Amino acid sequence: MKPAFTVNPAKQWTSKLWYREPAAKWEEALPLGNGRLGAMVFGGVEEERIQWNEDTLWSGFPRDTNNYEARRHLAAARKLITSGQYKEAEELIEDKMVGRGTESFLPLGDLLIRQSGIHGHRTEYRRELDLDTGIASVRFQSGGSATYARDMFISAVDQVAVIRCASPNNEDIRLDIRLDSPLRHGTRRCAEDGSLVLYGHAPTHIADNYKGDHPGSVLYEEGLGIRYEMRLLALPDSGQVTVDDRGMHINGSGTVTLLIAAATNFAGFDRSPGSGGIDPSVICRKRLQDAVQHGYEELRARHVKDHQALFRRVDLRLESLDCERSTESAATDERMKAYREGQEDPALEALMFQFGRYLLMASSRPGTQPAHLQGIWNPHVQPPWNSDYTTNINTEMNYWPAETTHLSECHEPLIQMIRELSVSGRRTAKIHYGARGWVAHHNVDLWRMASPSDGRAMWAFWPMGGAWLCRHLWERYQFQPDLEYLRGTAYPLMREAALFCLDWLIEDGKGHLVTSPSTSPENQFLTAEGVPCSVSAGSTMDMAIIRDLFHNCIEASQLLGQDADLREEWESAAARLLPYGMDGEGKLMEWSEPYREAEPGHRHVSHLYGLYPGSDITLQGTPQLAEAAYRTLSSRISNGGGHTGWSCVWLINLFARLRQADKAYGYIRMLISRSMHPNLLGDHPPFQIDANFGGTAGLVEMLLQSHLGELQLLPALPYAWREGSVKGLKARGGFIINMEWSQGLLISASLTSTHGQHCRLNYPESLIVTREDGSVVKTQEDGAFETVIGSTYYITPVTNKA
Repeated sequence: MKPAFTVNPAKQWTSKLWYREPAAKWEEALPLGNGRLGAMVFGGVEEERIQWNEDTLWSGFPRDTNNYEARRHLAAARKLITSGQYKEAEELIEDKMVGRGTESFLPLGDLLIRQSGIHGHRTEYRRELDLDTGIASVRFQSGGSATYARDMFISAVDQVAVIRCASPNNEDIRLDIRLDSPLRHGTRRCAEDGSLVLYGHAPTHIADNYKGDHPGSVLYEEGLGIRYEMRLLALPDSGQVTVDDRGMHINGSGTVTLLIAAATNFAGFDRSPGSGGIDPSVICRKRLQDAVQHGYEELRARHVKDHQALFRRVDLRLESLDCERSTESAATDERMKAYREGQEDPALEALMFQFGRYLLMASSRPGTQPAHLQGIWNPHVQPPWNSDYTTNINTEMNYWPAETTHLSECHEPLIQMIRELSVSGRRTAKIHYGARGWVAHHNVDLWRMASPSDGRAMWAFWPMGGAWLCRHLWERYQFQPDLEYLRGTAYPLMREAALFCLDWLIEDGKGHLVTSPSTSPENQFLTAEGVPCSVSAGSTMDMAIIRDLFHNCIEASQLLGQDADLREEWESAAARLLPYGMDGEGKLMEWSEPYREAEPGHRHVSHLYGLYPGSDITLQGTPQLAEAAYRTLSSRISNGGGHTGWSCVWLINLFARLRQADKAYGYIRMLISRSMHPNLLGDHPPFQIDANFGGTAGLVEMLLQSHLGELQLLPALPYAWREGSVKGLKARGGFIINMEWSQGLLISASLTSTHGQHCRLNYPESLIVTREDGSVVKTQEDGAFETVIGSTYYITPVTNKA
């Protein structure tokens, strides 16, 4: 008989966020999204506020951001670096070789619903977000036992948002609704369908003196920024709907269904808003017309089916024998308060994990823009860091859980952005550096800016963004080993990025190849004179990223039987790359020389790229480097490192790779206790979503690793999770994994092969592998065996065999 494998159904307190009060501020509201349209729901009583974003509503238009003078100064900068004049090189770069800032992701507007006729003291209030259905709801009683209700979801299937407002006992329901926006806008009534329309255009650039409260109607004008529209249609059970200058007014009974559609005329990163694209009015009108044909119940059913098809792929149960289940009746913010005070709550940690998966589904779907620094949610006209794509860690971290948590479809927007960025990046590589291939720096926006941004060299001058993004192309292949994807998508983009790296490397005079100028993202060292500086040659992160890219390109070219001559170039260059170095204290060096650190507790740990997300540094293969990485982590932490949300979660992943289970778990606790808002959104501060995604990825890394050509089961399981199970995680090689454990030991596991690849298992105890018919699979001494596409294999430790 096959070993039993059961996973307890998700309980309410592991799949729902809920609260006893409306949100008092934006950071307490609950997020909804379908990848294209995002909303933050406040859950008000007499007045509900819902703040909206649309994924292509940015400032700006396509423009050439390249610095045509930069290449003239490259040789001079390199000469200064070679002679040790690092500060002078930095000043030259900042004066002559950087560029301009990115454009900004902008808020669409607010939908304000005022409900009159609510009398008496409000009781039994509850607002919640059900991760399992993707539906936000508000319930409260007023005037005795009368229960009012609002449910809301944003459908990826039908591309509309749906709000159902219900009055108790089919009584009268009176709503006054306004649409507003901080951007230049107007409102009107659509005579064709009676909808309320918010329309306007984004600025071509956000300046400090931008004012969006433009009086009167707004005409679409040639040469202005992206045009946008948001359209609201009301469908009451019975009654009257009127629209005037003040908004929409509904006088009905029973329930009212509100349908919302939004769109822009964005036509692509290389086309200006006025050069094409579908009229947003046409898009919105068509989506609402189609939604009306379905009706509320069908819209809801279609949404839930689509949502659960992704969300229910993974189920996680974490328990501790020492934890009392006092969380069942506690609201989410109450649980977080108790957690900060030291209470154990493994179910809250599981909720954090699933919330990260939910947010990726809500902010990144096929055909949409990728998730940026704030995912798809932003209320500010001038958002922190422009809500852009910051590719020196944050954008990549957003997608660390895409494959491992069985959300490969959500990875597609990033892959599409890499395709588009390679186009603009090809011009930047040639204009800035006279190099082949394509390059990207640390900031990217909707218009796929690939050039350096403005400002300090310590962040602006970092031409490794494209090379790091290529790891995601390779990871996608590793989790889904499809040669056609590798041949048609991943390898051509990786190849071109690797060509740039070949041209970017120079001799260091000691037999090695290095990058120059080189920075380690956003960090500085001290020169011999004690002056903080960011520019030198051959930073550890540069070398690790390029080594990673070369090795992946070599393997890809072998699999595809392509580019034998180019493969030899990559092999030769990889062998000559400046190797990792260690300082006198046995720490991994961040730069090519043991410079003193300007900020020993810096938030970035860029020099540990080879440990995670890379796989250069491993306990098994490079124990000395792994020890150096551990010492580096210890030093960085003792000096205050890991103090921001995203840097905290990088530590989870790094310690998991080092199999330091309790240290990794300590940063899970720190993340939830210190770096999350009451609605569980990550706090940098301010809000940044990478902490959510990196935390979810880190939890997986503690339960399952597959970066060494083998599946490591429960490699960093902490004592706090002595009891538990997980279903649906993905591993490299194309495997879907279920596991159940007790007392910290594996009870049983199952593995389904999606691509028929060779599999090797790694667990401290001997394992027995059986097929579905109960027959034993013959494994090699190293735990390896062959798999068949679509077949499931059952895994049991020898000590558990009956």
